[in-house]
Amino acid sequence: MLLQQLLLCSLVVGSLIYLIAHLGHGDRGQVVCSTEDTSRLASDSVQANQGVSHEERGGGVNRVHLVQQLPHAIIIGVRKGGTRALLEMLDLHPTVVTASQEVHFFDNDENYGKGFAWYRSRMPHSLINHVTIEKSPAYFTTEKVPERIFGMNASVKLLVIVREPVTRAVSDYAQVLEGKLRKNKTYPSFESLAIDSTTDRVNTKYKAVSTSIYTKHLERWLHFFPAQQIHLVDGDLLISDPLPELQMVERFLNLPPCIGRDHLYFNSTRGFYCLRSGQHRGTRCLAGSKGRRHPSVHPAVLHTLRLFFHPYNQKLYQITGRTFSWQ
Repeated sequence: MLLQQLLLCSLVVGSLIYLIAHLGHGDRGQVVCSTEDTSRLASDSVQANQGVSHEERGGGVNRVHLVQQLPHAIIIGVRKGGTRALLEMLDLHPTVVTASQEVHFFDNDENYGKGFAWYRSRMPHSLINHVTIEKSPAYFTTEKVPERIFGMNASVKLLVIVREPVTRAVSDYAQVLEGKLRKNKTYPSFESLAIDSTTDRVNTKYKAVSTSIYTKHLERWLHFFPAQQIHLVDGDLLISDPLPELQMVERFLNLPPCIGRDHLYFNSTRGFYCLRSGQHRGTRCLAGSKGRRHPSVHPAVLHTLRLFFHPYNQKLYQITGRTFSWQ
């Protein structure tokens, strides 16, 4: 009887030790953000990007192995939809690391021919449980890209940031126009490019217009990826009230909720939100080329374009289950 009691006690004690040890280690990779520790976590994330990382355990320092990972999520577009702003804002999250430059791996045959090892080498260093994100807006409209990304990782998460189609088209034009003027070159008016003068109809061959027909491109992606793997971000709301959009992205990427109001502040001079990050809440805004002034466009042309995009917008709402406050 005494022997049985001793055996039973040893089993109970052993089970308790096992549970304590494994529960403790099981939580190590998880991040639970609070106001107090977000700054510290963000600082650790910056150190990881710089190739420096450590864990303090019992007064000692254990080096943590850093890796370059293929992206877990990709911002595939849309051009002039706010892809850079979205990437910079997601970089506030302590477990997100982002590629600093557009890689153009899947839309560029020369780069794609270098293989996935080269693609991985373009990614930032990170901890193994960090989420790596890159963005290349040309992916969304390039026909061969969906199949290529599917071939890399069929379960990758895809982010598409969209704006009101006419506004996005004018913004697209404004960027090209600025580049032409900088080189002392002339460039046609937006009206003459967007409307075919021979038919008085919308010129769908004009790239700025074609890119804004979101459903045409999205349907190609849905041939390879289920809708649950593609998240649409409202680029207009990312300008006016970014936090709810960022919180939805956090949930989509299965990230702990770490980005808060204290990470964002409205810059009245620039006309959009800028970022606070780091232990001392350093601030930064997007580059000066962002938020450039749009040229004036004839109201009749704007009206024609809105009528043209309306059925495509309705189809987008049906496909994605999300509506936008577009005219």
